[in-house]
Amino acid sequence: MAATKDPRPCSIADALALVGEKYSLLVLREVCLGNGRFDQLVRNIGAPRDILAARLRRLVDAGILTKRVYSERPQRFEYRATQAGLELEPVLMTLKEWGDRHLRKGTGLPMVVEHACGHALVPVVTCQACGDEVRHQDLTAHPQAPGWTLTGPTAA
Repeated sequence: MAATKDPRPCSIADALALVGEKYSLLVLREVCLGNGRFDQLVRNIGAPRDILAARLRRLVDAGILTKRVYSERPQRFEYRATQAGLELEPVLMTLKEWGDRHLRKGTGLPMVVEHACGHALVPVVTCQACGDEVRHQDLTAHPQAPGWTLTGPTAA
């Protein structure tokens, strides 16, 4: 089957177009850990400097990070998460938990994140309305984009 020229409208695709680029989520990880200076980001992420600079520009332009001068001579910047950036932190924690469970079996965890209650964070997605944990079998999608059904585009 040929690929459609207009893929399904999707907020996941929109988000990935911004934060799905290589290193973007790792930049956000470091900024959320308090490491917002360029040299810290280069060291902790391992990204080439030019690519890292491009990712930072894109995240600032998108309103996920802010940039502020912390040294005038030479001019150097520090990056911090905006509210939109901080709202991605639970996504990072959920990805971390998935990686701990499925990719780090028996190898030891590279980092434990502690919640304010004093316990290691194990994120769980819950329904805001009822408080129940979200499980695949409890979900039903209702496409809202004109011309789309669950199985794909409607006939033209």
